[in-house]
Amino acid sequence: MIPNPDFLVEPWRLRECTLNMDLLAQSESLFALSNGHIGWRGNLDEGEPHSLPGSYLNGVHAVRPLPYAERGYGNPESSQTVINVTNGKAIRLLVDDEPLDVRYGTLVSHERTLDFRTGTLTRELHWVSPAGKAVKVRSTRLVSFTQRAVAAIGYEVEAVDQPVRIVIQSELIANEEMPAAKDDDPRASAVLERPMSAVVHAASNAKAVLVHRVESSGLGVAAAMDHIIFGDDAPPCLTEVEPDLGRFTVGTLLTPGKRLGFAKYVAYGWSSTRSVPALRDQVEAALSAAKQTGWDGLVAEQQDFLDAFWRDADVELDGDAEVQQAVRFALFHVLQAGARGERRAIAAKGLTGPGYDGHAFWDTEMLVLPVLTYTYPESVAHALRWRQDTLPLAQERAEQLGFEGSAFPWRTITGAECSGYWPAGTAAFHLNAAIAAAVTRYVRATGDAEFAATAGIELLVQTARLWRSLGHHNSEGRFCVDGVTGPDEYSAIADNNVYTNLMAKRNLLAAYEYVHRFPDRARELGVGEEEAAAWHDAAKAVMIPYDSALGVHPQSDGFTRHQVWDFEHSKYPLLLHHPYFDIYRKQVVKQADLVLAIMQCPEEFTPEQKARDFDYYERITVRDSSLSACVQAVVAAEVGQLQLAHDYLAEAALMDIADLEHNTSDGLHIASLAGAWVALVMGLGGLRQDGGDLSFTPRLPPGLSRLRFSVRQRNSRLRVTVTPGSARYEVDGPDDLTIVHHGRTVHLGSPQELPIPPAPRVRPSEQPPGRAPRRRDQASAED
Repeated sequence: MIPNPDFLVEPWRLRECTLNMDLLAQSESLFALSNGHIGWRGNLDEGEPHSLPGSYLNGVHAVRPLPYAERGYGNPESSQTVINVTNGKAIRLLVDDEPLDVRYGTLVSHERTLDFRTGTLTRELHWVSPAGKAVKVRSTRLVSFTQRAVAAIGYEVEAVDQPVRIVIQSELIANEEMPAAKDDDPRASAVLERPMSAVVHAASNAKAVLVHRVESSGLGVAAAMDHIIFGDDAPPCLTEVEPDLGRFTVGTLLTPGKRLGFAKYVAYGWSSTRSVPALRDQVEAALSAAKQTGWDGLVAEQQDFLDAFWRDADVELDGDAEVQQAVRFALFHVLQAGARGERRAIAAKGLTGPGYDGHAFWDTEMLVLPVLTYTYPESVAHALRWRQDTLPLAQERAEQLGFEGSAFPWRTITGAECSGYWPAGTAAFHLNAAIAAAVTRYVRATGDAEFAATAGIELLVQTARLWRSLGHHNSEGRFCVDGVTGPDEYSAIADNNVYTNLMAKRNLLAAYEYVHRFPDRARELGVGEEEAAAWHDAAKAVMIPYDSALGVHPQSDGFTRHQVWDFEHSKYPLLLHHPYFDIYRKQVVKQADLVLAIMQCPEEFTPEQKARDFDYYERITVRDSSLSACVQAVVAAEVGQLQLAHDYLAEAALMDIADLEHNTSDGLHIASLAGAWVALVMGLGGLRQDGGDLSFTPRLPPGLSRLRFSVRQRNSRLRVTVTPGSARYEVDGPDDLTIVHHGRTVHLGSPQELPIPPAPRVRPSEQPPGRAPRRRDQASAED
């Protein structure tokens, strides 16, 4: 697991010093910019060559039918697919009539830098045309965190050693031609040809506006661009517009050392209800605000926003330079995915690519929202209010399936179920519990009583109703949940999945607590004492299988009696090489499931059970999901396997920089990137917040000498510094905090430095043949 040497290892940026065409698809995802509303893939300014052009607006999608060989009741009839909206990135350069194209002429130098502190993507190149004319080009690109509808580019070209006539064409392009879909990989996206129909196109001065309608979904999409030329001697310019194209052209004769450049402002807007004139006015107003701020102002705002973010979110790690860079890269992209989503979903790929059709899954609530809760909680309330907004669709789905409450979708953009794979799209009800857990975590960390009394209680009540309706009490009085699919999608339609049952228990108890905390709101939601008591009774009687002969928890009823998978003759990922029927009836785990239960519900397991369970499932978990490594890292650290925790931490953090799953080209793995923080802070830092207070059990593996991180808690920031022998806790803010350190309750009226007890001595676990993570030994991890 060694990142490609084309990407330099630096603490605060990802830098590519050569243009490797074999990495073009990956780098387009790595260098993507987003604010949670707008997403721009890291395509070259001139647009070509490219692997996958990508400009996205959160929520903008097309609708396509879902075909079935046989019709079945309850199967979704249509799916939603994120579309490539109007491209505002394109800036083409002609040098004495020859277009800048890195495939021709001589590329003397080429460097791109994604800076995590400034939030900009900078590109510098020195190119000699086939006719021998040399130019240097510098561009800086940003998607604004402070002006949600705005992206901008600063572009400049310089003559090098002889006069050159240059022409720059800055464009808006709709309905770009897309590459063919990957038919053999269900994780890729559908490709829709020309999904938008032109409605309005207009131009004036240096400005152009295009408005389109997405025919299949009815959404209106507007994009506009405007330009300010740098310097006082602005050469003549021309703006043209067609239904799918806006073009601003400027040209001049440059002598050596002279430059021509401009700032390009791009604004986006979309709506399912607003009129075409309203959409046009919206983007023109956003352009006006951006121009008033100016290029330097936008850059300064971006820097200020990120300065504040990193004060709360930065993680410092001494001893592994690759992971240090990777965790900051990860945090930057997690922020980009959710910062300005504002009541929209956080998709599995964020807005970095079309993988999974742009759908959001359960891993948003389980892995992404915990990171944002403790680093940028403002975005979490919006993400959960989006779930509240989609409750009517979730309630309709539950009713269709014959249940009460809400059944949230396995994969979606709008809140409607989009999966035609029914073992997940119908039976993976654990999504409900992930949403409930995100609600209680956010409220405990922030103390947001207004959210708790509105969106929070409604989400908890509706999810609890689903569990009470879905489960039943058996003849022994145990509350059972049968026929469900847990996080491990290689074990479908199972009875009493331990993770699902334990998370359902938490969901039911949280709902019971909230209806007594907010009785007036509970009455508005129609919750009576009898219904609440039924939730409490079900939670207390929930069935948790246990195999006393092996001394471990089966992942679900009967799982440990299944035949063990033949790992010696397997090709990975299994879902692309073996039939699901064979996978379902064997002991093989796609991603940590029972281990995730230990991470999420640690109070339900004794230390001895955690160690035995972890060891048992390590031997059969193949990590065909990018969601697995971080969970395994957390529990490995808890049971004392610190070196293994470091190994899994690196796998989660380097998932995309090293392209470990060979599909980063479709977009980044946002949940795995969030998992880098989870593995560090919840794993090596031992963070938990099951009740009101934060608890920590920090320990470092041999190769690391210091870990420092912060977590937001109400109105304050708690800073934690971990070394091999001690942990220091200090509060920055008005709140006095009480924490638990390795079982000891400590009031932090002043900074406290506490000793770390030695880790338990355990035998290292084994993994399936060929599936062990790459060892992070001390020599390879040094700076």
